[in-house]
Amino acid sequence: MNTIEHLFFDLDHTLWDFEKNSAETLTELFVELELNAHVSDLPEFIRIYQTINARYWNLYNHGKVTKAEVRTGRFKDTLTHFNFPAVDELADRFGTAYIERSPKKNHVFDGTHETLTYLKNRYQLHIITNGFTEVQFTKLKNCDLTHFFDLILCTEEVGVNKPNPLVFQTALERTNALASKSIMIGDNPETDIMGAQKCGLNTILFNPHFAHYEIDSPQINTLKELTILL
Repeated sequence: MNTIEHLFFDLDHTLWDFEKNSAETLTELFVELELNAHVSDLPEFIRIYQTINARYWNLYNHGKVTKAEVRTGRFKDTLTHFNFPAVDELADRFGTAYIERSPKKNHVFDGTHETLTYLKNRYQLHIITNGFTEVQFTKLKNCDLTHFFDLILCTEEVGVNKPNPLVFQTALERTNALASKSIMIGDNPETDIMGAQKCGLNTILFNPHFAHYEIDSPQINTLKELTILL
């Protein structure tokens, strides 16, 4: 990969440890909002939320729900699953508190800073994320990641989300990068990998959980592997 000049990274689930940061936030709010008075099984509560949240983000990525629907719907559906009373009011409180607190968590995947430091001396680094703009910049700042990246593109600016080709085309144009000399690195086989490949970018799938994917792309299980590949 001697011809590569630009590396485009996803943020959530790739650099920022979404599951760990989310679970920590949910655990805190579970007690503060006194949800434990209604549900005794916190791990089950978190599991159900994560499943519902993933479904909402998949819909959002494909333009089938709005930002507002993601922010409140995932909490409303979770609370409804556990038969909470006054779901609408509680979901609004839960969603507001979660959005305020979660982005301030600073758990990143092992080797994130070391790997980015290594790569920064060799390539131009960028972010392409479907996450909400104000939230993503808070995450990057609190994890001391902002300075690594020349472009931080939140897809809200584009008006569509990955895997829409317009997202990758916009990123290439703004960085004056050639697709053939660029790599997209992300955890989602559809939005990150297949989306980028359709626009001619090289790809590397970040697969920390060793999931089985039928996809034509190099895969890594730790970020430090990038220092060997690149």
